[in-house]
Amino acid sequence: MADTEMIEELEAEQSMFVQTAQGMSSDEGSLTLNGVTPSTLYFSDRPKRIVGHMGTADFVDLWGEGENSFEEDPPNAVLAFLEPGDEVPEDAVIVIQRPRLQGGQLTYAIETLDGKLPDHAGPVTLFIDPFGRPLSPVSVCGVRRRERRRDRRRF
Repeated sequence: MADTEMIEELEAEQSMFVQTAQGMSSDEGSLTLNGVTPSTLYFSDRPKRIVGHMGTADFVDLWGEGENSFEEDPPNAVLAFLEPGDEVPEDAVIVIQRPRLQGGQLTYAIETLDGKLPDHAGPVTLFIDPFGRPLSPVSVCGVRRRERRRDRRRF
């Protein structure tokens, strides 16, 4: 599938993306996925429920492509991670920008919206919102926002 066709399909279906890595490191303003998998998964909800994967290098190459590119409208993402001794994964909501892939390391410039990133963590999963849809009802971050509201009402 040509790049333009793939982007149009991913945008039309509001596809979300998932990247996994063996670990991560962060400092103020950046996140590095260490040992990132060579494939980035994507999926959409109803009505078509599309599921697939593309090369992580291809995902990075598509960053600035299309009308609603991630370069123009950086996506929100949720990083789920395990710190030593954790039984339950923690997470942080971030905005990711300017990806750089070098070997098995994928680095993003980031802005933290919610939660706290550790300096280092073990296995991680990064859930990335669809093109041009920050905090939409179908977005990962939008779902987290609704869950937090529900949690607050219980108290």
